[in-house]
Amino acid sequence: GTRLNFTIDNGKIHNVSLGQGQEVVAEQAMEVAAAEGHWVILQNIHLVARWLDSLEKLVEQHSQGSHPEYRLFMSAEPAPTPESHIIPQGLLDNSIKITSEPPTGMCANLHGALDLFSQETLEQCSKDTEFRCILFALCYFHAAVAERRRFGTQGWNRSYPFNNGDLTVSVNVLQNYLEANPKVPWDDLRYLFGEIMYGGHITDDWDRRLCRTYLSEYVRAEMLDGEVALAPGFMIPPRLDYQAYHEYIDDNLPGESPHLYGLHPNAEMGFLTVTSERLFRTVLELQPKESEAAGGTGTSREEQASQSVLDEILGQLPEAFNMEELMAKAKEKTPYTVVALQECERMNILTHEIRRSLKELDLGLQGELTITSEMEDLSNALFYDSVPESWTRYAYPSLLSLATWYADLLLRIRELEVWTTDFVLPAAVWLAGFFNPQSFLTAIMQSTARKKQWPLDKMCLAVEVTKKTREEITFPPREGSYVHGLFMEGARWDIPSGSIADARMKELTPEMPVILLRAIPVDRMDTINIYECPVYKTRTRGPTYVWTFNLKTKEKAAKWVLAGVALLLET
Repeated sequence: GTRLNFTIDNGKIHNVSLGQGQEVVAEQAMEVAAAEGHWVILQNIHLVARWLDSLEKLVEQHSQGSHPEYRLFMSAEPAPTPESHIIPQGLLDNSIKITSEPPTGMCANLHGALDLFSQETLEQCSKDTEFRCILFALCYFHAAVAERRRFGTQGWNRSYPFNNGDLTVSVNVLQNYLEANPKVPWDDLRYLFGEIMYGGHITDDWDRRLCRTYLSEYVRAEMLDGEVALAPGFMIPPRLDYQAYHEYIDDNLPGESPHLYGLHPNAEMGFLTVTSERLFRTVLELQPKESEAAGGTGTSREEQASQSVLDEILGQLPEAFNMEELMAKAKEKTPYTVVALQECERMNILTHEIRRSLKELDLGLQGELTITSEMEDLSNALFYDSVPESWTRYAYPSLLSLATWYADLLLRIRELEVWTTDFVLPAAVWLAGFFNPQSFLTAIMQSTARKKQWPLDKMCLAVEVTKKTREEITFPPREGSYVHGLFMEGARWDIPSGSIADARMKELTPEMPVILLRAIPVDRMDTINIYECPVYKTRTRGPTYVWTFNLKTKEKAAKWVLAGVALLLET
């Protein structure tokens, strides 16, 4: 634009950032530009979904009889899923499309981050060495947080739109703070970068902790003496010129691997496995639905498969729990008894829905009922071995396929049957077997609080990882409860040393030994050599958070934070 004498200053470029109430401004700008041969830039058109049809008509209208120098530029964010595409077909067909692909890999990202600056930037600050050191660390931090997204939930619990603006504004703030203070205000800088510039995007507390940890590892006083490694074998460079920094990256940055982000190589395997599973499932779902009537019976292959799965599930589904009988049996309403009864009620709601929907589908497949869209969805789910949506509504979070999910459901029912025969707490409780594991963990605290007359809000859970397996536990503990069925992602539990250790290659989620949970007053909590480990129901992490277990570690807790170490109830 500048080269052709089109600038915002001389009024030949109309720049409109779309949002609430900006549609009228955009329409006026297009009208003026079409008549006088100006350029119009419409930013973020995905934010005004309802106006896009009007925009399409306006574009068509101005495409004829307008000034030959009139141009229209539009920008939009890519839709996260195919279903959420909202840009009209006409706009896409008539435009020249340019995509801005972010670079992949640490090397490309780090060069890309440095490219936002120049030799002039490096010479702007009077505290020359400090400014260059911290600027390089910020570029590495920016590249790490952006590229970490590709490791799925082990990278970040949620996906965040970190962008180049975060980095350039952080560097401006850095320069201002260095100029205004006689000493480098390390804590202030880390707070501004981690809680405001980058932290402003972050909505999950665990992700916020990860962001803070990155900065406490990369931006600290020791970096000025060249003692800080940004990755294994990659030290912060000495004071260099702009071009020399690019050369330093090419010469010294280790080859691309999860180690560059503080993750274990297993993180990549897990992420690639999930991606390929998703690809194969999509390919399976793209197959033609209807096949020739199988053997002349008039029913399709899908219907036959659904019928056999349906019969198998209904044949194995146990009877519902008799709640009146259980209530009468549970004379003393202890916190544990209340949890057991609540779980039975929830299980009844789920099994009732499974039985109802399958019987309805059975009648539909036999021609006694009209097939509804709900029945069709259920039939498709049975055919593709996925859990029907109408069931997940009443179930617990799970990523399992239907066959494994149903086997797991039967195990959960069996656990509840054993527990409710006499309401005596099992020797070791299967924590993953609950709809609501938090209720059981709270019950441990409640029963101790009642027994010892302690205030519940001043208590917490003490976590002691035993050296025993589920089979070796025969009696419940005197206080608290043994729990089993937890898996560690990102690291493993080392039984001999009784602490967290590096994961072994290709062991993505090793099982934890039995854990003893006891309730203790908050002030007796161990806080030295501890890693606060989040517990999640599934690999989705984020919304499936359950509790925080304090686990012993002989290494710095920061290592496990960067490695995304968590405990999972289902793998």
